[in-house]
Amino acid sequence: MKIKGRVFLLTDKNGDLIKDIDTDQIYHNAYLHITDINEMGKYALGNLEGYENFPELVKENDILIAGHNFGAGSSRQQAVDCFRALKVGAILAPSFGAIYRRNAINSAFPIIECPGIEEYIEKGLLQHGEQIELDFEDGVILKEDGTTISCKKPSPVQIDIFNAGGLFEYGKKASA
Repeated sequence: MKIKGRVFLLTDKNGDLIKDIDTDQIYHNAYLHITDINEMGKYALGNLEGYENFPELVKENDILIAGHNFGAGSSRQQAVDCFRALKVGAILAPSFGAIYRRNAINSAFPIIECPGIEEYIEKGLLQHGEQIELDFEDGVILKEDGTTISCKKPSPVQIDIFNAGGLFEYGKKASA
């Protein structure tokens, strides 16, 4: 599975990737009453300082890149579904909150752990707005100039769940 999209960096005022973005910053609890996934996108990152207008800025297939421990905090599924609603292509981060990681995998939403990605951004080798291709199965970023950045390859189970369209579909196929 290859995902082509524009890099969307989640950075602070100093240009550093924002660390420890929690699920309340991703999807505020004031909107937990919304059950229509298609409506959730308009509230994505609405509680993250500087990104209150994120839904107007992000484009379909954008590949978000954030700092360590993305999705820390509660188990709210809406923190994954809001990005699905906006048709975000994938999220890359050096690490993810454990529950967020599990929710994303179970929802067949592509996330990739990419330790050391901060260095590429600090050196200007990966920039906001740049077009890239993410080889999800191999965990590799291919830049337009032909250079590659290796990330952590997803587990075979993660790939199987993704290819099945989610954990429930995976379970149906496994029991058939």
